[in-house]
Amino acid sequence: MAFLKFNKAELVNLAYSLKREIILASKTGAFCNTSIVTCNTRRYHGLLAVPVDRFGGSRYVLLSALDESLTLNSKRFNLGIHCYGDIYEPRGHKYIIDFDADPVPKITYKVGEIVFTKSLVLVPDGNRLLVRYDLVKAPSKVTLSLKPFLAFRRVHDLTQENGAARTDFRPVPNGVSFNLYEGFPDLDLQLSSNSAVYHHNPFWYKGVTYSDEMRRGFDCREDLLVPGAFEVEMAPGESIVFSASADGPVNPAGLKRRFTSTIDRIGPITSFRDQLVRSADLFIRDNGGRKQITAGFSWLLTGLLRETLVSLAGLTLYGKDSPKEFEEILDNLIHDEQERLFSRTTQVEAPLYLAVTLQQYIAYTGAEKHAWQKYGDTLKGVIESYAPGRRKEVAMQPNGLLWAQMDGVALSWMNAYIGGRAVTERAGYQVETNAMWYNAISFALAMEAKYGRTAFSDTWTPVKAMIEANFQPTFWNPRLHFLADYVDGGGQHMELRPNQLWAISMDFCPVDDEVVSQVMRVIGSELVTRRGIRSLSPRDVAYKGVYEGTQIDRDLAIHNGSAWPYLLAQYCYVCFRMYGSAFIKKAEWLTEGFYEDLSKHGVGTFSELYDGDPPHEAHGAISSALATAALLNVHYLIDKYKEA
Repeated sequence: MAFLKFNKAELVNLAYSLKREIILASKTGAFCNTSIVTCNTRRYHGLLAVPVDRFGGSRYVLLSALDESLTLNSKRFNLGIHCYGDIYEPRGHKYIIDFDADPVPKITYKVGEIVFTKSLVLVPDGNRLLVRYDLVKAPSKVTLSLKPFLAFRRVHDLTQENGAARTDFRPVPNGVSFNLYEGFPDLDLQLSSNSAVYHHNPFWYKGVTYSDEMRRGFDCREDLLVPGAFEVEMAPGESIVFSASADGPVNPAGLKRRFTSTIDRIGPITSFRDQLVRSADLFIRDNGGRKQITAGFSWLLTGLLRETLVSLAGLTLYGKDSPKEFEEILDNLIHDEQERLFSRTTQVEAPLYLAVTLQQYIAYTGAEKHAWQKYGDTLKGVIESYAPGRRKEVAMQPNGLLWAQMDGVALSWMNAYIGGRAVTERAGYQVETNAMWYNAISFALAMEAKYGRTAFSDTWTPVKAMIEANFQPTFWNPRLHFLADYVDGGGQHMELRPNQLWAISMDFCPVDDEVVSQVMRVIGSELVTRRGIRSLSPRDVAYKGVYEGTQIDRDLAIHNGSAWPYLLAQYCYVCFRMYGSAFIKKAEWLTEGFYEDLSKHGVGTFSELYDGDPPHEAHGAISSALATAALLNVHYLIDKYKEA
């Protein structure tokens, strides 16, 4: 029995089904993303999007959609569905009676006496989509027609009918190949059946509309080229595999075997933990043996500094038990991010998170000496880059604390903008940046005392003492019982935000235990939800509890009320330190809500953020590396304290 299922009543209700998406991803960076009824609602949707090295590695949608039609006794039934303005046509979703999400997405159609299924899989090590069609039941032979909708455009863009598009094709075994524009890879479309016939009849379908983009006020209409159609006859009980690939044509005789072997490699889902681990593997991209982390699907980027450092331990250690993969990804990140690590960045806390990542690695593996010998110089270089005169955006002050300021720029992870102006600029002493600063220096000094040299210690031991003397007086507000979010020339800014969680969850904590206790009491009562930690207290006049509406509405909400799952890991770290195994039940309760939502937004995946207000609907990227890693982190803590 499938772990995640939908019934006919849910599937035929477009208000329900169009909000549920599937995401398949390969190690190369290719993805397949669409709704569960295969009607595209975002510009990012497509059956095959692939990275194109010639265009800087950005991902491009090649195959947008694939319409199936069944013909029996001269009667034709179109199973496709597209939106044109306010009209959905054809309305093939009305034939859907079942959807299974595992081990791969499988849709079942019933047309009179015909029962027909299609299952989608993305080859894990390539840029190839496989779709298996099964004629489960029919009174006689049925003709299957397949009509590909081609886009050949960047995932962030839309395309229109144009004379530059090449509408010709070249034959490949059991199929045809297209290449609409110079520089793109060929898109090879093949079928496993030798009797398949292709009919060439190029035609632009104009005004295909993406309802999610329309709802948000973005450009939402594009034209797609349908070059022709495949036709093949199927007998009851027969299966046929369709392949769409940017890796070149293959022997079509092996397509069925390739589909089956891919399914076998995926394996079944029997628990929520299985689903979490499988979701984690989606984010680890291995392009030519070079591993990186993709921040999320289907529009977040690969190889980002902050997102990689924050999610690395969760995905590789707690999810896959792979210290080797942890080091591979970290090595590549350090190689790629020299400028942000040592010179300049608009997320000033991100380089300092390297210390946290190394602490997680050491706690998991016990390989303290190895980790410091390999990465110690990098961390020390990061710390030294915050000395006065080294960075324009942030620098250490005479009191030992870091002051971050660049007019008009949001120098933290809270970096939304409206009309070019930062929503939460937070110029001054940021609480999380200074907490990570203290933790990084303290960790480096502790490691140097064991394995290093004295020059670094001589310079930075007095700085550590200055931070210890100044952090708590600078940020602590005894009247409100929590830490200032940031402090500038005007004094403490006491918006109740979760950034102070970093101050109390670091291995080296810059505040005393009583402060930790009071901060946790306030955070627990005002910021904690069952879908993560709110980015602002509901008591604040700037609070926006629902992430919906125009781009401006959403940018106002994203860091002013939206709940972030990734912050749950830091909250649980502190709670387990305070309460030990007594916190296990509460931690399980805090994660259960995410599993209840597995059939929403991204089916089988974990969303980037949620509404701060109940019922905490999911938003943002449908599959988030940060959220997935945080949940794996919490599960690791639960298991650790259960064993203890």
